[in-house]
This record gives sequence, C-alpha cells and structure tokens, in this order.
Amino acid sequence: MATTSTTPKSATAVQTKIHHKLTFAKVLLLIAGGLVLLSVVTALVSSGDKPAFYTITSSDQVAAALSMAVPIGLAGLGGLWAERAGVVNIGLEGMMILGTFFGAWAGYQTSPWVGVLAGVLGGAVGGLVHAIATVTFGVDHIVSGVAINILALGATTYLAKAWFGPLSDQGGSPKQSPQVDDLPTITVPGLSDWLQDIEDEHWFVVSDVAGILGGLVTNVSVLTVLAIALVIGTFFVLWKTSFGLRLRSCGENPTAAESLGVNVYLYKYAAVVTSGALAGLGGVFLALVRSHIYNEGQTGGRGYIGLAAMLFGNWRPGGLAMGAGLFGYSDALQLRNGGPTVHALLLIAGIALLLFAAWKVYRKAMVAAAINAVAGAVLLVWYLLTDTVPSELVSATPYIVTLLVMALAAQRLRMPKANGRPYRKGQGK
Repeated sequence: MATTSTTPKSATAVQTKIHHKLTFAKVLLLIAGGLVLLSVVTALVSSGDKPAFYTITSSDQVAAALSMAVPIGLAGLGGLWAERAGVVNIGLEGMMILGTFFGAWAGYQTSPWVGVLAGVLGGAVGGLVHAIATVTFGVDHIVSGVAINILALGATTYLAKAWFGPLSDQGGSPKQSPQVDDLPTITVPGLSDWLQDIEDEHWFVVSDVAGILGGLVTNVSVLTVLAIALVIGTFFVLWKTSFGLRLRSCGENPTAAESLGVNVYLYKYAAVVTSGALAGLGGVFLALVRSHIYNEGQTGGRGYIGLAAMLFGNWRPGGLAMGAGLFGYSDALQLRNGGPTVHALLLIAGIALLLFAAWKVYRKAMVAAAINAVAGAVLLVWYLLTDTVPSELVSATPYIVTLLVMALAAQRLRMPKANGRPYRKGQGK
C-alpha cells in the first residue's frame, strides 16, 4: 500500500528554515572566509610599507573599534531588556546622558569607581521615570522616551553650568567637567607583545588574525570586560532562568503571564530600570574611559545607534553584540587613517556583495542577486575611480552603516508581540 506524507506544510517550512539557519560552525567558516578574502586582496593591491588594508585589521584599529562598540552595545543591551518586557525605550539616549554627567561629577568628587556607580544610578533613575510613565500611567512609550531625552539634556546642561562652571581653575567649564582619574586597564602579559611581533611581519592571514587578537588583549578597560560579561549574563538570565522566562512572557503576552500568577508590573519595572542602568553604564564608559571628562553632547546619538544594534541582533544578545561591533568599527574608522581606510573597505565590500549575489543566484533569489550585484559593481567602480574618501563622508560612516543595515535587516526582524502595547492589570478578565 502506498503511503503519503502527513507532514504539514508549516512543519516543512519550519524544517527548511532550521536547515538554513546559521550554526556556530557556519559562522566560523564565514569569518575565516572573510579573513582570507581580506588577505588575498591585500596581497594583490597593497603598496608601500604599511598599506591601508593593514590598518583594517591592525591592533590599534580593533582596540579603537572595541572601545567605540562598548557604549553602543550597552545602550542596545538596555533596549533589549526593556523591549523583551514589552516596553519600547527610546529614552536610552537621555539615560546615557545622565550616565555621562553623574559619572564624571561623582568621579571627579571622589574616585572613578564611585563615578561608575553614580552614572549607573543616574541612568537607572531615568529608567524608573520611564517605567512610571509607561507602565503605571500608560503614557505612549515613544512620547515618554522623547520627553526623557529632552529632560536629560536640559537638566545636565543646567547642572553643568551650576556645578562645573565655577571650576574653571581645575579645567571645568559650563560645558565640561574637570578631568577624572583613569580606570584600570588589562593587558595579557607576553601574549600582547607576541601578537604585536606577528602583526608587524605582515604575513598572509596570520598577521591579520594577530592584529585582531592583539587589539582584544592589550590595554582593555575593566569596563569593557564588564560589558562583555553583561552580554553573556543577559543571555543566561533571560533565556536560561525562570525569571527570564517570566520577563519575556510579559513582552509576548502579558495577559497570559498574569493568568499564570506573574506580577507583570513588577517585571516591567525591573526590566526598564535595568535598561536605564545599562544605558547609564554606557554613558559612564564615554565619560570615564573614552575622554575622562563629561562633555556636552558627547553621547552623539549612540543611544539611537544602540537601538539599531538591538534591532540588527533581532532582540538577541549575540546578534546585538555583532551589531555593536559593526557600528563601533565604522565609528572608529575616522580615528585611524579614515579616508584611505574607508576607501580600502570599498573594494572589500564590493567583492563581498558580488560573492553574495552569486550565492543568491544559486539560491534562485534573482531579485536579491541583482540588487547585490549592482551595489557591488557601484562600490568597485567608486574604488577604481578614486584614491580616497572625503573626510565628511568618513565622519558620517557609522550613520550610513546604520541606515544600510536597518534597511537590509528589516525583513527578518521579529520583535516581542506585545512590545509597545498598553497593558492594564486585570485586562484579561
């Protein structure tokens, strides 16, 4: 007797989706392929003692990218906590501003470690205000977040004039604080020097890997290590504990969570206050690690870029970390031989897009293949017809990358179902 398949179409689709899902091994292969591509192109077109291509993977460039990525990643991590509980947090920028101001103020008055604590508490207070407005009073999440951004900017501007203005003899002014002492840094002894020696040899692939690893083990701030630990800890707390399961249920279906005995208000408050504290820590990093002072406007929209990193990561810590690294790397380009380095990246990006177009042809996605092929051809022509990239465009690189990434990633995003929706206790009855 002939048998027929009873597998539903939906189940087949799920199986196909799982089959094509990126595994850890595939990610490692993609990274290895990217390094080989970079080294091949470097060997073919490099000239001089230190071509721009070597700047792309140099330890200095990686270290700068890491320091740029940390505040973006912490802001995005804050957004992840809030939105996993169903609260949109557009106020991350304002909470970062509070972190920069109070971190520098307390750090100058006492010690940098007290500054870290004060900055975290400042951001947490911003998160608490957002939670009161959105969770308790049901204010629109976007309106509340924008209001917090405006209030934080206005309050810190006023307080800076009152507290830092009279300290001109110590380096203060109405727009900046006196300098704060350094936080400790970590260097792996022996390994750092060995990797630097290998990087200086400019060996095929090996020197690129040495440069990347060297930037990760040389003069790394303790706050960077803490930020990495927080990303890992967030994954385990939200996805491996009952607390995390309850919190995420508040962002997916708060009515069902309430019916199972979950105090939805309490979990939303905990998530949004934690969100503000993480954003405040990102602000502390800018004030105490990047510049050692509070400076008006130093967040530079990183709270919004953090939200973009969170979206890029599809509300997952691992993807968020990769998004923060991408945006941080593009932000660091302007610090390290910006024009020639970005110009060199045009060639890498053009070749990568053409290879991706070929992959789309293999997958019979002809429209996507055509779009990637055209984009890759444009970048290659741009590279061949120019020698560098204007400094104005280099400074705008992180924002351009943000827009491009969000445009390309928009089709695969899946946010928590109840994210941004109003919730009132007992509404399911």
